[in-house]
Amino acid sequence: MGRQPSGPDGGAGTFYDEVGGHETFVRLVARFYEGVAADEVLRPMYPEADLGPAERRMLMFLEQYWGGPTTYSEERGHPRLRMRHAPFKVNPDARDRWLGHMRAAVESLGLAPAQESVLWDYLDRAAHSMLNTFED
Repeated sequence: MGRQPSGPDGGAGTFYDEVGGHETFVRLVARFYEGVAADEVLRPMYPEADLGPAERRMLMFLEQYWGGPTTYSEERGHPRLRMRHAPFKVNPDARDRWLGHMRAAVESLGLAPAQESVLWDYLDRAAHSMLNTFED
């Protein structure tokens, strides 16, 4: 039998497991992209006609980050988030819109307050780190 991954407190399991694994992250990402699809600032940042490929990439990334499958790295290599977002104008308005859609997605999960806080802290920091311009 395989060894259970060790969580941050030394116990078995990962944050990914604690919050419900694959199904939770599928719900999170699907809800997020529902908001993006109707957002006149963010939608043009996704060149594909269908948001499905972007949704899949984010799902794989978040699952891997939180201790789930490593499919993202196997298929795409190192995340290099800033580099991958460099072609797009990520200004404070875009960041805030991204955070608004992600906030609604996180709240829709109904996680325990401590879990929601951990997830939101990461997403908030990640969004701020993607800023690459202050121009409109």
